[in-house]
Amino acid sequence: MHALDDRALPPPIRPGKIICVGLNYVDHGAETGLALPSAPLLFAKFGSSVIGHGASIVLPAGSDQVDYEAELGVVIGQPARDVPISAALDVVAGYTCVNDVSARDFQFADGQWLRGKSQDTFCPLGPVLVSADEVPDPQALPIECRVNGEVRQQASTADMIFGVAELISYISHGIALEPGDLIATGTPAGVGMSMEPPRYLAEGDVVEVAIAGVGLLRNHVVAAGA
Repeated sequence: MHALDDRALPPPIRPGKIICVGLNYVDHGAETGLALPSAPLLFAKFGSSVIGHGASIVLPAGSDQVDYEAELGVVIGQPARDVPISAALDVVAGYTCVNDVSARDFQFADGQWLRGKSQDTFCPLGPVLVSADEVPDPQALPIECRVNGEVRQQASTADMIFGVAELISYISHGIALEPGDLIATGTPAGVGMSMEPPRYLAEGDVVEVAIAGVGLLRNHVVAAGA
């Protein structure tokens, strides 16, 4: 699929819950220096952080460490509780591109991640929702992030520690999944904070998340108050 253009489009969904997965690629764990989890590491973003394709990511006042994270988004299509791994993909409505934008200084200063992950505009989604039947294997998708045309992240969803079916099953044991809920499945290596020196987003940058068969999500970066 191709980027539609730079028009601001509404997000393809307004998720009831946004459940994110941390450290779900081996190479990303290695670049952060953190131990890989033995079970999915879950956190949340607020729905108020959601924007669509072509909308602007706003750099919040007080942060100078805003980072990008290209992720495959999984959208739930039917109520799901205690789902076995073998049936987990049956509850998926479709897939979309997600940028789990993160203010690293807020994230690590707080000791938990909610404020750093949930700033307004910090969850770009889109450009569209691709139905599950168009993605026969969600663990075989090339995923890439580009900043101003420069490839920063390049991997495959095959490199996830916990695959889509395993994540759905794990979450659904104790957290009821509902139609429209979004699971952001984690990001591969290449985030700005792990570069030498770190390379965070700046006013005027253009960030693209591209996932084969799912789409190309493009957003511009602006300063607070712009």
